[in-house]
Amino acid sequence: MKALRTACLAAALAAAGACMAQPDKIGTVDTAFQLLGRDHDIIVEAYDDPQVAGVSCYVSRARIGGIKGTLGLAEDRAEASIACRQVGPISFAQPLKAQQEVFSERMSLLFKRLRVVRMVDAKRNTLVYLTYSDKLIDGSPQNSVTAVPVDRTTPIPLK
Repeated sequence: MKALRTACLAAALAAAGACMAQPDKIGTVDTAFQLLGRDHDIIVEAYDDPQVAGVSCYVSRARIGGIKGTLGLAEDRAEASIACRQVGPISFAQPLKAQQEVFSERMSLLFKRLRVVRMVDAKRNTLVYLTYSDKLIDGSPQNSVTAVPVDRTTPIPLK
């Protein structure tokens, strides 16, 4: 019985992880040399929207280097930029929520995350993506937004 519970828990965790997209690293650009550890840099990653086939988002963000950054102890800056594009035929596996977080990535050891939220502009048949960072105590108002218009012949299904 315990083995069955463990297998069910593992399957549930795997399914939950599959819902949140994993980024593909596109590249990095060094911004400052660090004698010890990796350099400060800007990383560009691509995320495929897990619920909208044919849409990918490119997010650039700063990463702190040095010893703390290399060990994952540094807190990255709250600045990020996003550009989402249609990269293939757009289709929907299921109806979308009007607003939903689709990507999230840790920016510090415990309390800071980079988030991407998808919003549906039903009037214009457009997907709007917003990126921002939040922190447990004090979030940042710095953000970036992009939009992907969907052809009117393919209405966006809403829940």
